[in-house]
Amino acid sequence: MNNKKFDVICMGRIAVDLYGQQIGSRLEDMGSFNKYLGGSSGNVAYGTAVQGLKSSMLARVGDEHMGRFLKEELERAGCDTSHLITDKERLTALVLLGIKDQDTFPLIFYRDNCADMAITAEDVSEEYIASARCLAVTGTHLSHPQTRDAVLTALKYARRNGVKTALDIDYRPVLWGLTGLGDGETRFVESGEVTAQLKEVLGLFDLIVGTEEEFHIAGGSTDSVQALKGVREVSNAELVCKRGELGCAVFSEAIPESLDDGINVQGVRVDVLNVLGAGDAFMSGLLRGYLNDEGWEQSCAYANACGALVVSRHGCAPAMPTKVELDNYLSRVTEVPRPDLDDELNHLHRVTTRKQKWQELCVMAFDHRIQFVDMAREAGADVAQIKPLKKLILQASQQVASEAGLQNKSGLLCDSTFGQDVLNEVTGQGWWIGRPIELPGSRPLELEHGNIGTQLTDWPLEHIVKCLVFFNPEDEYSLRLQQERQILDVWHACCKSGHQLLLEVILPRDIEQDEALYLRAMQRFYNLGVKPDWWKLPPLTSANWQSVSALIDERDPYCAGIVMLGLDAPAQELAEGFNNSVHCDKVKGFAVGRTLFGAPSRDWLAGKIDDETLVSQIKQNYHNLITLWRDRG
Repeated sequence: MNNKKFDVICMGRIAVDLYGQQIGSRLEDMGSFNKYLGGSSGNVAYGTAVQGLKSSMLARVGDEHMGRFLKEELERAGCDTSHLITDKERLTALVLLGIKDQDTFPLIFYRDNCADMAITAEDVSEEYIASARCLAVTGTHLSHPQTRDAVLTALKYARRNGVKTALDIDYRPVLWGLTGLGDGETRFVESGEVTAQLKEVLGLFDLIVGTEEEFHIAGGSTDSVQALKGVREVSNAELVCKRGELGCAVFSEAIPESLDDGINVQGVRVDVLNVLGAGDAFMSGLLRGYLNDEGWEQSCAYANACGALVVSRHGCAPAMPTKVELDNYLSRVTEVPRPDLDDELNHLHRVTTRKQKWQELCVMAFDHRIQFVDMAREAGADVAQIKPLKKLILQASQQVASEAGLQNKSGLLCDSTFGQDVLNEVTGQGWWIGRPIELPGSRPLELEHGNIGTQLTDWPLEHIVKCLVFFNPEDEYSLRLQQERQILDVWHACCKSGHQLLLEVILPRDIEQDEALYLRAMQRFYNLGVKPDWWKLPPLTSANWQSVSALIDERDPYCAGIVMLGLDAPAQELAEGFNNSVHCDKVKGFAVGRTLFGAPSRDWLAGKIDDETLVSQIKQNYHNLITLWRDRG
């Protein structure tokens, strides 16, 4: 029985990848870059974590924004960072890379005196190494005396404490000083010196993984069989040779005369977009099976499928499949020739990599625009007063979040038209943040600031796209079609940009308010292929909440949840709605606005109350509603 704290400790390169967004472009011509976690060991730590292993990262990062980014990304994936050391003297490593064509992947390593290459033997604790079932290192850290000493120290502790040891050869000639600094793309340069340095340590490993070219450098021959025999002369390790679309071959004992005579597990054929990161994904899947004693056939099936998924996507770590996603792919691999185009896989990847789960939400909704303008005009106030008013509403929200213990439960809905300062202030503070895109009051739906794709380019990823649509599933065909096309465009844009979508559905005022129409509207959007991360719905009866819950379970069990809207309803009316939802676990909370801020805001705009009174009254309303929510039942 496994009683170890960690399944695997990953030791080696960790960096920030700046990935060119324009596929087909030279690095010289890139106009924008995506920022991802990178570095071979960082990728494997991330990949094994999302495959369900208890992983930990042993490395150094800089004491700056990029170092914090790497730490946070690993932690979100479930990887331990207790031994990801903050280096006060050096910066986090960076990599610039791109996708020119199927065979060309320009890459530049910025690793001069970087943090992860400053790790020392003193950074390695024997107690820590002994707390894992496996130590996985990458070959880059054998290229420098100081990092080599740290790796050898970790290996010594591992061998002494019965910890399995794994090596990803990870041969990058530029990092061994064998090419020009700008040539990170070259994967193989012969070097007797590198071969000698690798052979000195290969006997310390239980598992060695590499491509044919990587075994060429490790074994000292450009003939793959002879190279493997060269490795076998100095190591009894299990050898796993990656063979691209052919899959991989495993050699547990003597090396046969052909790679085909090993334990060969067929690869998955996919259209290649990007080979970068595929090896790290392969290692992640392999370790899942290897450490769970699932046998080589299953371990290599995991590994090959992980690699196949990553080569069909942009990026390295963020392209790696989660356990749920990988198992789904393997269950129907023959039906999915293009995983990058498979809606089911893409949805699973989207929803199982969400950065935060919200179990409860008490959201202050003040994204209204027309309503605030109307209040200002009715009070005879300048519309310019709306901006400072929204800042005061934020102030009230922040105080209530602290006083009511809303850690990981606080949120707001706010617009950029009058509330950009609010959005700027709260972004990065761990709040749930929704941001509207609809032109207020529009039916058919129009977007306030034009094309959704151009809007989302400038949005922080933590901002949730909130789209309100006045929708009746019984609308005449042309109106319904126009609205559905707009929602589909928004959905596809969110899938592309990585933003979550909150779809708010309200029945038009001029029709009978039949709650069954909400269920039919949701069914219609699901039929179109739209799977919002969040729904925003009005209070329903208990029976209808149960129907909504059953629909979500059937159509998208990974839906993040529902927040209940208020529509300026009295608090006691909302309390009844809260009570009706008590047995529907999909309802995570409320997103209510005018019930909380309406009356105080009118008085403030009319000059009847000051800032302090406004904040106090909104706070009291907010506290009261939170109490009603928490006391529902």
